[in-house]
Amino acid sequence: MSDGDKYLIAVVGPTAIGKTRLAIAMARHFKTEIISADSRQFFRELAIGTAVPSPDELKSVTHHFIQHLSIFEPYSVGDFERDAMQQLNRLFTRHNVVIMAGGSGLYLNAVAKGLDTFPPLPPGLRQQLVERLRVEGIGSLQEELRSLDPAYHARVDLQNPHRLIRALAVSIGTGRPYSSYLKGKERARPFKLISIGITAPREALYEKINQRVDHMLAQGLLDEVKSLYPFRNLNALQTVGYKELFAYLEGSTDLATAVSEIKKNTRRFAKRQLTWFRKQEEIHWTDYRQPPEETIKTVENLIYGAKQ
Repeated sequence: MSDGDKYLIAVVGPTAIGKTRLAIAMARHFKTEIISADSRQFFRELAIGTAVPSPDELKSVTHHFIQHLSIFEPYSVGDFERDAMQQLNRLFTRHNVVIMAGGSGLYLNAVAKGLDTFPPLPPGLRQQLVERLRVEGIGSLQEELRSLDPAYHARVDLQNPHRLIRALAVSIGTGRPYSSYLKGKERARPFKLISIGITAPREALYEKINQRVDHMLAQGLLDEVKSLYPFRNLNALQTVGYKELFAYLEGSTDLATAVSEIKKNTRRFAKRQLTWFRKQEEIHWTDYRQPPEETIKTVENLIYGAKQ
């Protein structure tokens, strides 16, 4: 590998499958650093419910974009694309390989391929839609999107409130369907991308999810959610693990039901992640039980094999 060859190794897959472990092993092997593309882990107030890497894991390898924001700061996928590319440009001055890890497909693609460009939107519009979601429920947003942009409504994940709000904000704020801005044109990047996906049988993945939720609760997730309850309407808190416990604190459900809902909704989230990633033909898949050393050999073959 010459000094001119730069590689971004993306470690992807559903929640709880072991991306952090593999990413750290790769970063240690290549003596490099990690860019996190997990949008839930950006916020410093969400430590337990987003499965942020442990203090020991964070010390073992330098991570970027972990708890670097507050839930009170607006931050979009476009902001992340800009910040991540600036950070990568700095990292590639001293590393030929950089690791990126996360389960947020849109954020990963923003770095790997670039985003479509949208015009500026009226201030406060997204927050108005978040409030509508809270008061009227997700069905109201789904129906309005069906009316304003039937093409995008037909292909979007209708259970993902973040994507509904993003599409509605653009459609309402610009007077044009969100889908009309989606050109799908990739931007040139100063690196070669290698994507490694981790997969597991459904039963094994669901068991890992259940264990993770139980571990979060044992770590104090409920207390974390209680501290955030006054801010429950913020966009950053419309996420699995928080909204279910907010419902418990509001008195609309009991704790056992809330925990069951977290596990169910996390499984659904993982299923949506897998659906997204399986559409990405460039991903090289590896079994969750495979030792990191074997996956690293695969990556090295992809890098050095390309030079032969």
